[in-house]
Amino acid sequence: MIGGSGLAAGIDLEDAQEIAVSSPFGEPSGPVITGRLNGVRFTFLARHGAGHRIPPSQVNYRANIDVLKRCGVTDLVSLSAVGSLREELVPGQFVAVDQFIDRTNSRENSFFGPGLVAHVSLADPVCARLSGMLAAAAHEAGGQVHTGGCYVAIEGPQFSTRAESRMYRAWGADVIGMTAMPEVRLAREAELPYALLAMVTDYDCWREEEAGVEVTDVLSVLHANARTARDTLSAMALKLQNLRDPSPIDTALEHAFITAPEARDPEMISRVDAVACRVFGERD
Repeated sequence: MIGGSGLAAGIDLEDAQEIAVSSPFGEPSGPVITGRLNGVRFTFLARHGAGHRIPPSQVNYRANIDVLKRCGVTDLVSLSAVGSLREELVPGQFVAVDQFIDRTNSRENSFFGPGLVAHVSLADPVCARLSGMLAAAAHEAGGQVHTGGCYVAIEGPQFSTRAESRMYRAWGADVIGMTAMPEVRLAREAELPYALLAMVTDYDCWREEEAGVEVTDVLSVLHANARTARDTLSAMALKLQNLRDPSPIDTALEHAFITAPEARDPEMISRVDAVACRVFGERD
């Protein structure tokens, strides 16, 4: 699980251990915390680091996904704060996001590159099984949940202008945030089923009669709903089986590599020893 903006603070993991895990893609946001929740092993990483010290554009998304894969994670759940672009998506409610528009422009968005080119399908970026389970758990935890929604990811750290907010609404976006991209892209390249539960903290600035978004407004809603987010994870743990059914995402890299075998860069292959270990063999 990757948590942002304090949404996952205070998760009561049994036998919790904090472990520093290194990555060939640089420093992750911080150590991982692994333990058990209702008997199920969970591994948690704070997206912005301890004390929210890393801004959205500076998060090392590649390292974060890489270290989670190294820890044996099989499925990835993201908790994020978002602004609403729709009247019916009210602050304090949750959205189980299923589509994305990427407006970021300065982030490393792939594990692969020159010497090892890969193209994965991202038509359906969210795992329907995992997202449905997460939405049901949020409902059981007392949250009002909207199933399905389009998340537009902006670069930040500034909030959007009114003109941008109106444009995103016209594009069909439902919520707006700064961290889902390239996180969801990298999860797919790492063959990790991904689901995102977004907490609506504010109406973005498309409402002309209202003032723009302020951090104090965001934090107020976050703090009021943090317990529901934590209870959602606890309820979800009770839904997980000891052995889940296979997912098509488990083999997302099966036919993704277009670089001829004889032209592949051994150094690149070594670098993706965790995220692509199923394809290139188990790492030592």
